[in-house]
Amino acid sequence: MRFSKLHILIFLILSSLTIYGQIKNIGLPEIRNYKRTDYKGGTQNWNIDQDKNGNMYFANNNGLFQFDGSTWRKYSLPNSSAIRCLKIGDSGKIFVGGYDEFGYFKADSKGKLIYFSISKLVNRDNINTIDFIWKIHIYGDEVIFQSFARAYIFKKNSLKLLEAPDRFQFSFQVKNQLYFQDVSKGIMKYENGQLQPLKGSTTLNNTEIWGMFSMPENKILIATLDKGLYLYDGEKMTSWDTEANIFIKKNSSLGGVTIKDKFIVLNSVLDGIIICDLNGKIIQQINHQKGLQNNTILTSFLDNKNNLWLGLDNGIAFVNENSPFTYFGFSFGLSTVYASVVHKGNLYVATNQGLFYHSWNNTIKENKFTLVEGTTGQAWNIQVIDDQLLCAHNRGALLILGEKVVKTLNKKGHFGFKSIPNRPNYIIGSNYNGFTIFEKSANGLEYKNQIDGFDKSASTFELDENNLWLKKDDLLYQMRVSEDLKKFKSIKTHKNLSNSAQGIGSIQRIKNTVYFQTKNRFFKYSQEQDLFFEDTKISALFKEIPKIYSLSEDNYGNIWYIFNESLGVLMKRPNGKYKNTLTPFSNLTGNLVNNYLSINTINLENIFIGLTDGLAHYNPALSNYLVTKPKAFIRSFSYPGDILLLGNVQNKIEQLQIPYASNQVKFTFSSPTYENLENVEFSYQLEGFDTRWSNWSTTAIKEYTNLREGNYKMKLKVRNSHGIQSEEAVASFTVSPPWYRHFVAYLFYLLLIVASVFFIQNKVKMKIRKNKYYETIEQRRLYLEKESKIRQEQYELEKEIEKLKSDKLQIKILAKDKELVNNSLQVVKKNKILNGIIYKLKDINVESFDDSIKFQFTKLNKSITKEVNADKSWKDLEKHIKNVHFDFLKRLKEKYPTISPRELDLSTYLLMNMSTKEIAEIMNISSGGVELARYRLRKKLELNKKENLTGFLMSI
Repeated sequence: MRFSKLHILIFLILSSLTIYGQIKNIGLPEIRNYKRTDYKGGTQNWNIDQDKNGNMYFANNNGLFQFDGSTWRKYSLPNSSAIRCLKIGDSGKIFVGGYDEFGYFKADSKGKLIYFSISKLVNRDNINTIDFIWKIHIYGDEVIFQSFARAYIFKKNSLKLLEAPDRFQFSFQVKNQLYFQDVSKGIMKYENGQLQPLKGSTTLNNTEIWGMFSMPENKILIATLDKGLYLYDGEKMTSWDTEANIFIKKNSSLGGVTIKDKFIVLNSVLDGIIICDLNGKIIQQINHQKGLQNNTILTSFLDNKNNLWLGLDNGIAFVNENSPFTYFGFSFGLSTVYASVVHKGNLYVATNQGLFYHSWNNTIKENKFTLVEGTTGQAWNIQVIDDQLLCAHNRGALLILGEKVVKTLNKKGHFGFKSIPNRPNYIIGSNYNGFTIFEKSANGLEYKNQIDGFDKSASTFELDENNLWLKKDDLLYQMRVSEDLKKFKSIKTHKNLSNSAQGIGSIQRIKNTVYFQTKNRFFKYSQEQDLFFEDTKISALFKEIPKIYSLSEDNYGNIWYIFNESLGVLMKRPNGKYKNTLTPFSNLTGNLVNNYLSINTINLENIFIGLTDGLAHYNPALSNYLVTKPKAFIRSFSYPGDILLLGNVQNKIEQLQIPYASNQVKFTFSSPTYENLENVEFSYQLEGFDTRWSNWSTTAIKEYTNLREGNYKMKLKVRNSHGIQSEEAVASFTVSPPWYRHFVAYLFYLLLIVASVFFIQNKVKMKIRKNKYYETIEQRRLYLEKESKIRQEQYELEKEIEKLKSDKLQIKILAKDKELVNNSLQVVKKNKILNGIIYKLKDINVESFDDSIKFQFTKLNKSITKEVNADKSWKDLEKHIKNVHFDFLKRLKEKYPTISPRELDLSTYLLMNMSTKEIAEIMNISSGGVELARYRLRKKLELNKKENLTGFLMSI
């Protein structure tokens, strides 16, 4: 049955008036546990509060712990005692109480929380030990610290005492009233600094009161440790006989908190918490079995988004009560869910362990789902067709009735079933070996036959009036079944839908029409034209949507789709248009079952989604109240030597100036958004350094190194899991320049430059004058040098001329000597001839000559003899030879000092290329003597036999 547009509109208006603060009674909310190893503190957490920036604070055995969504920080009391209570005032002061110590933390100018003790105002002469402070109340302009013995009232920086009549237990604020429990006087109201006993309240003196809650008709609900719950009307106490009281009597109460004056959270010692309405009906129970890490709840707190924080005996828990999602997981006995359906008052769920059911009446009690008898194993699908419940199971096609399998229609494993168009008495099923036909008969649904001609398995198929469509192995199968439904009479495959649409994405039915999708383009098939044509209207719906993997239309016309392991939906509006919704499903990313999109829309408030670890319940009406803008905080700004903590309710920090030596900075980010923390993303830009905003990232830290001097502005945005962005958070700072680039340094540089210019100018002028002087001197020196050079050159020239003249004269003398040598040699030769003639003349008998001839002969002989004896050519020859070859003889003597004068003469004769005979004549020795002299000379000159003596002498 579909709702009309008017019904939907009325429903939305009514739900907008009533849904806020509603506790879902279906499933469990998201629970996030923080172990002591996460916050690195003690086990017990006694009290919780939240500041106006959204930071959470926990009173822990090891001190005060602060959580900003990204980072835990610890603050201790001076005596390091456990903190049992805390309260945050409007001024931002965090009042805390521990053992023998109480006071407040306040942020200093750098954002660090500094402790200020109030207990130092206590007169220690009268009060030795303060004991534990268990409760803190901000009552008007008073801050009241309650211990067992007394209350310490801090007002206008002074302290006064309120003594307990006997001994206080605990104290509570209910609306605008403050109540104390005294062990003998009962419950007492605090008014004008005095305690007024309440009538009829002493009946609870023998037990501890741990909680007081406002109720209708000015009544007060009182939760005791071991006596249960009581209603007090101002006159008497009456037991609150409800489901909640039965639970508290069994498990003991440790107080609680109210939710929007509609629901009460009750903490227990033994079994977690319960949430009940004002009639005491238990709406929800959360305990260790349901996901808490500990069953003893010491305190509970409702944050500014109506989410629940629990201080446990060991750890901390966050319960996302304000989410549109609740879950059925291991605590309900569910595992991976492939399909779900509501039928005849039961919710059935097909899982990998079998088919389970739970009673359904718009609420689900806390008990587990029950296995349908006979369905243990893989259940692929659960469907209602013609008011019959069919389970597609690994064991076969099963007909379900109530709590058991009433018939196994076919023993082959099945994936799902569909009605056959225009054949109302038949149902087709997809199994592990193709398709089967089931027929409706008088005995109910019966197996008819297996369709021959196709034996491939497929979990996704659709039917139109003429064809069965199946996607398998990247192919689209178009099959036609025979009239008797026993075989496929034609099978055709398609690789692409058109030339421009490559591949096959998915098959689905939208608006009762089979559509084929690829890359977000949707096509229909024309039987008449035998082709696929695009439906541009449907394609336009997915134009701005990421590439989808599969989709499904629910009973209300909403189109659900999967992309990148994430879920989205096009919610159909009353006007027929669609609204794309993505953000509420971000926390389901990665938990969806591959290839099995399981969406079960029962009505507008109840939508079930199958997950790998159970079943999610989604109420779209609650999503509207999650659309709140998150806050972004630059949580810390640090650089070498200092750190600033922002977001601690301190005054705004003015622009900071840091030295150049500390020009590496680190920022940490936070957003006190505690739902789906893993999906909170940050984007930042350091103005003055970054040219654009960074990509969105879950990283909550950023460092910059080696920043240049200048003004910087760190800007931060945060995006929560619903895709909503915050306003920008800004932190400005300035990096001072290094001393050598400081303004004073530049002024000094300017003065230095001016002085340098002035100094250089004077130096240049002096240099010019000096240069002119030296230039004059240099010119004078060059002139004198040139003049001296000219004189030297003239002298050298004259000397050269004289030398040339001397050389020329020497050459002439040598030439004369050579000429004389030649002439002398000629004379020697002549004398030899004459001596020969004289020698021959002696052989002539002159006696035979007449006197005149004899006279003439004797005259001739005397004349020849005179010519020979009178000639000095021989001595001249030796003299001239030595003159001509003086240099040669000098070199030879220097090279061979042992050479004799006769050997020098022989060397000279050999140099002059004289023959042995000539040498023998000159030296007046025989030819053999010449050869012997030559031999000795060669030996002295160390020549081998192959070397030429004359050639060697010429080379010297």
